[in-house]
Amino acid sequence: MAHPVNRHRLRVGDGAVTRSVILTLVLATTALALIAPLAVIFAEAFARGLPTYLEALARPDTLHAVGLTLLTALVCVPLNTAFGIAAAWAVTKFSFRGRNLLLAVAELPFSISPIVAGVAYLFVYGAQGLFGPFLQAHDIKIMFAVPAIILASLFVTAPFVLRELVPLMMAQGRDEEEAAVSLGASGFDVLRLVTLPNVKFALLYGAALCNARVMGEFGAVSIVSGNIRGQTSTLPLQIELLYQDSHAVAAFAAATVLAGVALFTLVAKYLIERAERARGEIVTPRRPGH
Repeated sequence: MAHPVNRHRLRVGDGAVTRSVILTLVLATTALALIAPLAVIFAEAFARGLPTYLEALARPDTLHAVGLTLLTALVCVPLNTAFGIAAAWAVTKFSFRGRNLLLAVAELPFSISPIVAGVAYLFVYGAQGLFGPFLQAHDIKIMFAVPAIILASLFVTAPFVLRELVPLMMAQGRDEEEAAVSLGASGFDVLRLVTLPNVKFALLYGAALCNARVMGEFGAVSIVSGNIRGQTSTLPLQIELLYQDSHAVAAFAAATVLAGVALFTLVAKYLIERAERARGEIVTPRRPGH
């Protein structure tokens, strides 16, 4: 005689003690690894009062670093957003030889250290690099200047929008695009009116992540920029210079700007996910009795 299956048997993690231990470990790790460093940054930045904090942010070299960081973001985010849309559309909506290779190459920056990427740019555009003699002969300066910062930032942030779009566009398939083409829509109209509205939340999230990484990038930019104070120092590099010069309050004050960008990105992520869930509930409402 078969024994009845125990439908109420506890699974791993269902016990009260196990849940308490796991929750305690997660909260403790979060507090020590995330909350505590952020709290220290803001506490040290405002330790001498708001006037000192504002004075530290108003330093000419810090303001220049903020402006250069914003300029880099304003150039890199739109370019990488356009690249991510084009690459994701090509990979998910078309079948062609080398499609997997294209996806692998586009995600290459995730596998390469930013330091290695910066050194690679030196060997390509530096004075002794592949194009160095040509650039010097035509008085074109790329390395240790703003163009190098933008190039390095473009490289390290290239996959962010792509990685958010590809899984969603693959899951959606090609039916809607093919229907639009059969009705006479052009390729641009299909992209603008069919594809992008279906992935707008993933697109916004990818752009937000791209922006946060651009503004916080240190490794590759430190190699290609030369870290010249007041000229080629982005905000992360400026923070290091200030801390090395024992201007701790000024360094923490500048760090609050990057911390604010990170917090803004988290809030944007939450709002985007909330809007996406709300849209999903509206588009696919639950039937009565289900």
